Amino acid sequence: MTAAGAADDGTTLFIAAGRIATCTTADESSVLEGRALLVQDGVIVAIDEPAVLRARHPDAHIIDCNGGVITPGFVDSHTHAVFGGWRAHEYTLRARGADYMEIARQGGGIHASVRDVRARSEAELVALTRPRLRRMLELGTTTAEVKSGYGLDTESELRMLRVVRTLAAEGPLDLVPTFLGAHEVPQDHADRPDAFVDVVVAEMIPAVAAERLAVFCDVFMEPGVFTAAQARRVLEAGLENGLTPKLHADELAWSGGAELAAAMGAASADHLGAIRETGIEALAASNTVATLLPATLFFLGKRQYAPARALRDAGATVALATDFNPGTSPLSGMPLVLTLACSQMRLDPYEALHAATAAGARALRLNDGRGTLRAGAPADVLVWEARDVAEIPYRFGEARLHSVWKRGRRVA
Repeated sequence: MTAAGAADDGTTLFIAAGRIATCTTADESSVLEGRALLVQDGVIVAIDEPAVLRARHPDAHIIDCNGGVITPGFVDSHTHAVFGGWRAHEYTLRARGADYMEIARQGGGIHASVRDVRARSEAELVALTRPRLRRMLELGTTTAEVKSGYGLDTESELRMLRVVRTLAAEGPLDLVPTFLGAHEVPQDHADRPDAFVDVVVAEMIPAVAAERLAVFCDVFMEPGVFTAAQARRVLEAGLENGLTPKLHADELAWSGGAELAAAMGAASADHLGAIRETGIEALAASNTVATLLPATLFFLGKRQYAPARALRDAGATVALATDFNPGTSPLSGMPLVLTLACSQMRLDPYEALHAATAAGARALRLNDGRGTLRAGAPADVLVWEARDVAEIPYRFGEARLHSVWKRGRRVA
């Protein structure tokens, strides 16, 4: 694949693509053949016959895709990319039979990351997170949501969100911040979870809102963590302070989280490994996106995955995300997530690609065209060394991504 020529007006023309997957739908109808893609000043202007676009823009900077596939950049709508150190020692414990909740009761899991983050400065967290975001970009993610949640006190939660703000300003990756102060009950409130919810509601959320540090408010609603009543209190307080609800729902055991997310008009209900039929029906009847995180269940050794096929067939919008975090999904790239969605959750490659792009944008309430290739959308473009969309999840474990373009500029 080669580039030649240069335009004075910031015009770039992607030619010789075998297929362009626009991701405007979740099937083959969104895949175009024999077309070129025109970008001007960071925005997609047209997808048309190559000869037509070349005649109109003879001085355009030419990108020869050599028969490869063009897709939108991935929109990873659920990550915990700001953290201190990795938790590889817990992987050994799980391999020896300890489960997630047992490790948490021993002071590991989220509590271990909380102790780590509380001990680090904002500058240190920025320095640790920056190369992780770079790796995400190199693997095709051009927009990502990033949560707090490893602070569990006001000062540390604000520090995490300021890290997101700093790195979002640096770019090129677009970052969408989410406040997750109710990620776990901290150990100093272990016997007083309602008192901790009081702190989240009365102290943390107003402080986050005052600095405009987050777009969303999330809660880990799970048996043994936060109840439905506690989650509702936090999400309602978030709404009162201008934060849109999201919810960690029904991850390891059913809690009614999907039903609560739909009832509250949440942007998304995430995980859903243990969702019930009532939750599927509630999401299908709502505008709440079902965000599925198969890498987490894979890494934890679970045999039951979220029912992607049933959710789609019922009419719910299904998104895919990495859940990138140091303990249960140390995966920074979306391509393997697509493979898991196809091999373990019965999505086809077109559905999986749509879930990782356009549906991810919907889960983040992004309405500017991100996650699609269409006129007027930001030119977040991936060029693949593949001849067919199915090769992207099919050739798992191989570096098939040729180049990453963010708003019309090559960034990886």
